[in-house]
Amino acid sequence: MPSMPGNADGVDFVVDRSDLRRVEFVAAPPPADLEAGRALLRVDAFAFTANNVTYAVAGDMLSYWSFFPARAGWGRVPVWGFGDVIGSRHSGVAEGARLFGYLPMSTHLVVQPDGIGRRGFVDAAAHRAGLPPIYNHYTLVANDPGYQPQHEDQQMLFRPQFMTAFLLDDFLADGDFFGARAVILSSASSKTAIGLAFLLSKARGAAYQVVGLTSPSNRSFVEQLGCYDRVCTYDQINALPRQPVAFVDMAGDAKVIRTLHHHFRDDMKHSCMVGLTHWEQRAPAEELPGAPPTRFFAPTQLQKRTQEWGAEGFQQRYASAWRQFLEFICAPIRVVHGRGPDAVERVYIDTLEGRAKPNEGHILTLWP
Repeated sequence: MPSMPGNADGVDFVVDRSDLRRVEFVAAPPPADLEAGRALLRVDAFAFTANNVTYAVAGDMLSYWSFFPARAGWGRVPVWGFGDVIGSRHSGVAEGARLFGYLPMSTHLVVQPDGIGRRGFVDAAAHRAGLPPIYNHYTLVANDPGYQPQHEDQQMLFRPQFMTAFLLDDFLADGDFFGARAVILSSASSKTAIGLAFLLSKARGAAYQVVGLTSPSNRSFVEQLGCYDRVCTYDQINALPRQPVAFVDMAGDAKVIRTLHHHFRDDMKHSCMVGLTHWEQRAPAEELPGAPPTRFFAPTQLQKRTQEWGAEGFQQRYASAWRQFLEFICAPIRVVHGRGPDAVERVYIDTLEGRAKPNEGHILTLWP
């Protein structure tokens, strides 16, 4: 068990980038004097899900470690949560403002606000230049049409993943589902998969089936959600009927990918890589039958639709879908709160090892 540093006024939770099971808590006191143009956030709370494991696993490949630098060889896993401005030397950012956005697993974050508007600002810190804008934006909850204070927990747990699901649903529809008669989702109990299955089930009519792949232990939970037409365990893939399919991969499990591609062969019309919940069984580079697996990068689809619909038009569509999903998801997911370093480490390790329960959502804080 890593020990807490003596200075409890500021703490970072860091992981060894070469061994994700190795973690430390390091002292990180907030600056005594803020530089001009900066603001200091107190990280109030954040969610930790399998999505955050994907950030760690793909940290080097997709630059996730670059958002919140740590000492050489170590990294701060990005999370989504709420923070409060407790110090500001920027005239456009008021102390006391509450924000939602991309945060480190820490007690504090210094940001350099820029592009300030009614809805929020971006962090223009030099080390974040060139990183996807979707992760650099901080939303002022006072002007967020999708914000409901009684549902802050659900927003932390699902809203970032639901954004990915929303963009995935739009991407698939934009491509007319690549001619597929079924959309297959691996890691069907993951929060991104649930969001996508919900959207697909609302819009599909009779055009296609939504098929969820999951482990035997999670099957009952996934079936009870009601947004999948069919739920199968991974050992039942070869029993799936041969038909044109699109595969959305949340797991990154080499065996699952191979089995699906060899089962459907030319009927695999699209194979989309999204998550890495099965991070230790990642797929090697090899040629597979059917459409080759391609990485889905949500910011690319977001940029496309923002240009076509305008920022306001995109936000209106997304907020409407989010409110509908919120009504759906509150009942099946039990929120579990954890405070302090012991809780943070326990949830991190359990999620990394695949021990997290699918019907629980973890909200954490490093504050005691």
